Amino acid sequence: MNTIAERLQYIRSKIDAACLKAGRKPEEVKLLLATKTVEPEQIRQAFTAGVSYIGENKVQELKRKHPLLKDQQVEFHFIGHVQSNKVKDVIQYADCIHSVDRLSLAEALDRQLQKQGRSMDILMQVNTSYEESKFGVSPERAIALAKGLSQFSTLKIKGLMTIGLFSADTERVRKCFQLLASLKEQVAALTLPNTEMKELSMGMSGDFEAAIEEGATIIRIGTALFGQRIYPDSYYWNENTPV
Repeated sequence: MNTIAERLQYIRSKIDAACLKAGRKPEEVKLLLATKTVEPEQIRQAFTAGVSYIGENKVQELKRKHPLLKDQQVEFHFIGHVQSNKVKDVIQYADCIHSVDRLSLAEALDRQLQKQGRSMDILMQVNTSYEESKFGVSPERAIALAKGLSQFSTLKIKGLMTIGLFSADTERVRKCFQLLASLKEQVAALTLPNTEMKELSMGMSGDFEAAIEEGATIIRIGTALFGQRIYPDSYYWNENTPV
């Protein structure tokens, strides 16, 4: 599998198998490419093979790549941690933000969106693994945060996002996904304004099959398609890393 098209075909076959095992339809799962450090030329190859969603972790990369790819029929998602001073740039280029995890960020987003007279789709990030190295609201505070976010008319809450436990133990990772799915149902039952609990963004290259079995509607695939990055995962999730 030397080409991106071939690797995509293989990934899709794994998605199909996971859906079959879970009694789900493959079209229920969106394949979002995690394109950190990937150059636009490679990303275009994935577009040619039928991918419609890409996700960036760093604002600087999003700003650089967006003008080079905006001619494509694709949605740009921001999947990294959002610093409040980067909000203006993020909303300029992203169609959806997966990582809203605090009211102060929502307030910053709301201020900028109100100035522009527009709204934005967001997902609320939950730290289901309880790892200190990860961002996201704690599961115990997720309901309260959802209630707070729902009061901003500029923010359209479409669901939840999590990063599974970094572990080779599939069953421990699976519990993270089960917890997010449970929280999704709890939030949906509240029928909050500006809230539509239809998306579960969970699962990456090493654990997306388990995520699909637990209800993922968006999986974020990077390494399985583009190969290992030269930086550790902490580079992409740490707020203090230079952008």
